[in-house]
Amino acid sequence: MPRHAVVRLAPSRAGTSADQPGHHPGDLPTDLPDRLPDTVDDALVLVPAWASEGWRPGEGRTLALWELLATLAARDLAVARAVEPHLDAAAILDQAGTPRDTLPGGAARADASWGVFAAEGPGVRVVATPTPDGEHAVRLDGTKPWCSLGHRLDAALVTAWLDGDRRGLFAVDLHHPGVSPDGTQWAARGLTEIRSTGLRFEGVPATAVGEAGWYLRRPGFWWGGLGVAACWYGGTVGVARALWRRAAETAARGDGTSLDDALLAAALGAVDRRLHAARAVLAEAAAAVDAGAADTAGPILALRVRGTVAQVCEDVISAVGHALGPAPLATDAEHAKRVADLQLYVRQHHAERDDAALGRKLVAEAATEAQTAPEAAPW
Repeated sequence: MPRHAVVRLAPSRAGTSADQPGHHPGDLPTDLPDRLPDTVDDALVLVPAWASEGWRPGEGRTLALWELLATLAARDLAVARAVEPHLDAAAILDQAGTPRDTLPGGAARADASWGVFAAEGPGVRVVATPTPDGEHAVRLDGTKPWCSLGHRLDAALVTAWLDGDRRGLFAVDLHHPGVSPDGTQWAARGLTEIRSTGLRFEGVPATAVGEAGWYLRRPGFWWGGLGVAACWYGGTVGVARALWRRAAETAARGDGTSLDDALLAAALGAVDRRLHAARAVLAEAAAAVDAGAADTAGPILALRVRGTVAQVCEDVISAVGHALGPAPLATDAEHAKRVADLQLYVRQHHAERDDAALGRKLVAEAATEAQTAPEAAPW
């Protein structure tokens, strides 16, 4: 297996290429890893062209899109972390029908690099105040936390409060002089290339993207969260490949009868089961998105899939660590980086909070169908 092989989500298609029987339109070519960016800088230059090629969820290529993200993540999670929000921003602008020439400043450029800044934090918020400059024109003031690559991107989609109850989504030129870092220290040892700190907005012109509340109501909100899960999966594959290489090398050297060999094989089997489960739920979700079945069921689908993939990430990190010991973390720079990157990235999942949200949504869905709990169980 090549060190940076394409990560497939549909196992029945694994190993196919455009000139082999069984290839499906929209599949990723097997030579894709040879044409991927090696650094975050390279990715930020390349990704605007990918966005213009129509890499969008829900348009028949969702599986291939998530395979692209997973392949990037297996190679380098930081690169995937730079690419995913740009493609998400392009999909959001497309869904909203926002013409690029209506965007402020550098955001209107076809080669602009984008982020999506929608996190909220205690004690800070960004407020959007309408201005007389146009129907969709506002001014942004306040602090937005967790702005990944905010110091390096050209533009972003930023959520901001219109009043005490309503939030909107706004496109902003990050090179405007009213945008500045808030001084938050980035002390992380994972995703060191993806500084995620706060940004201050002081009188920054912005353009509304969709009506108030649209960003959170649209089906694509949940599709974007599933794209992040595809990155988690790819990063987990990258970690697991270290175990695969050790098992293959061990099998080639001996008869596999020692206790250490047996434990290594057991770890590999456990990791394979978990990766298979994560791959299966992502492939099923991609099919549902393209079929339109995820439009109304998006919240439950996304919470199930993200939770499943996040748990697989943590299980695989643990299993690989137990099987290989400390040496790869201390002497293999690529493996150590993958583990540190993945541990930080997967913490975007809210763990028990998301499980609680899923449980509440399941009960609420049953209640709307006027069913009693025993008859409405989803399994």
